[in-house]
Amino acid sequence: MDLCLSGKRVVVTGSSHGIGLGIAKAFHSEGCRVVSNGRDLATLTSSIGLKDDWSGIEGDVTDPEQANQLIQKAIEILGGIDIVVCNVGSGRSVRPGSECFDHWQESLSINFLSATNVIEAAVPELKKTQGAIVCMSSICGVEVVPKAPVTYSVAKAALNAYIRGISVPLGSNGVRINGVAPGNILFEGSVWEEKIKQDGLSVEAMLENNVPLKRLGSLSDISNLVLWLSSPKASFVTGSIYITDGGQTHT
Repeated sequence: MDLCLSGKRVVVTGSSHGIGLGIAKAFHSEGCRVVSNGRDLATLTSSIGLKDDWSGIEGDVTDPEQANQLIQKAIEILGGIDIVVCNVGSGRSVRPGSECFDHWQESLSINFLSATNVIEAAVPELKKTQGAIVCMSSICGVEVVPKAPVTYSVAKAALNAYIRGISVPLGSNGVRINGVAPGNILFEGSVWEEKIKQDGLSVEAMLENNVPLKRLGSLSDISNLVLWLSSPKASFVTGSIYITDGGQTHT
């Protein structure tokens, strides 16, 4: 299926490695012009390589000023923005029951405000282009996942609520916003790669007992959905959270 994405101007935050890099690569392979973002320019440059239609902009989007600078620089480079993917996030935090103010503040900043900062900066441009936004959430924001940090789960639940709520005013301006909530995704450098190395049998048992499709997800499982949600093929879809976990969650 031709997703009609060729020539689209795309910004992907948190895309120097992992899921974000996989998403950026997928857009580039569809003929899009891409701006990747990360906190370290050297890592970004190494990940992207030398490509005229794919640039890297350094910046920490948990800071609203840096998020605004990212969007303004991307507009200068691309001549406008059609699609924004908010991928910054981290599930690393303290074990459930050990939270304090600093842990809440850190997790909300990384997993929630990193998206709202970028979206608020990008909306004026997206209104002009009738653009699309995709936010990367997590199944932890949908239901309780045993042993998952509560700070992370709450931040992603807040992101899901934001996506649903902000879709109304954005929709009145022709801008769509949706979320993707991945489950257990395997890629180079992921926590699941490490777990397989440490105890592959336990991972197999977890998949057998908890995941109906009995496998870990791949980068393409995520990026293919993000591409579709960003494309004109999903032009009547907004305010939704798409769970991509092989059937693990029950909600």
